[in-house]
Amino acid sequence: MTTTARPPAGLRDFYENPAVPVASGDARSRRQARMLATALRGRAGATVLDVGCGDGTAAAVTARLLPGHRIIGVDWSQDALRRAAPRIGTVVRGELEGGALPFATGAADAVLFAEVIEHLVDPDGALDELRRVLAPGGHLMLSTPNLAAWYNRALLLAGVQPVFSEVSLRGIHGRPGSEVVGHLRLYTARALRQFLAASGFEVVRLAGAPFHGVPRALRPLDRLACAVPGAASILLVHARRAR
Repeated sequence: MTTTARPPAGLRDFYENPAVPVASGDARSRRQARMLATALRGRAGATVLDVGCGDGTAAAVTARLLPGHRIIGVDWSQDALRRAAPRIGTVVRGELEGGALPFATGAADAVLFAEVIEHLVDPDGALDELRRVLAPGGHLMLSTPNLAAWYNRALLLAGVQPVFSEVSLRGIHGRPGSEVVGHLRLYTARALRQFLAASGFEVVRLAGAPFHGVPRALRPLDRLACAVPGAASILLVHARRAR
């Protein structure tokens, strides 16, 4: 198993800062929750880990669609766990260093991995660890911003830094937006499919979701773009651990 590189102290401090956003859009959370509910249909008592749970918003949305299942929030940030606990109930501190999640091999039936992979120094080691804690055939529900979102294609043609990408943890430079959120890596739909397959997952479905930060006037267009996942703002993937 590949060992996930420990993030630099400055990056760890960045994510422990209460001013850094740890929630993502409701539209993405609802779509991802429906995908997971469909995957678990007919099952009872599944264990679902929300790895990188942030403030627990996504897990709370998911719990409403998954009665009878156990959802556990996992994050390395003490501040995030403090905010998540009232929404989730069960939270655990854990990191994605190799073998460091506090769960036995094959303990989880499903993992929510929402808006996390773009923040990681070593996504290879992270997927190794998620695969370890998933039971054979277990479900991975991953979401991440799309480098090839419809507006990013236009911005690049105009010589503008794409939305979601960041060149500094101290400020915004060369792109639209006002929040620094610590994105280190970005994926297209094709790259994400290939990466998951190489990491021992079978992609069941790839869908799109809108981005809550799109200007109001452009939101209808952003919702329409979800019909073509490769051009959507957010990539939603349902994958299964290969047996």
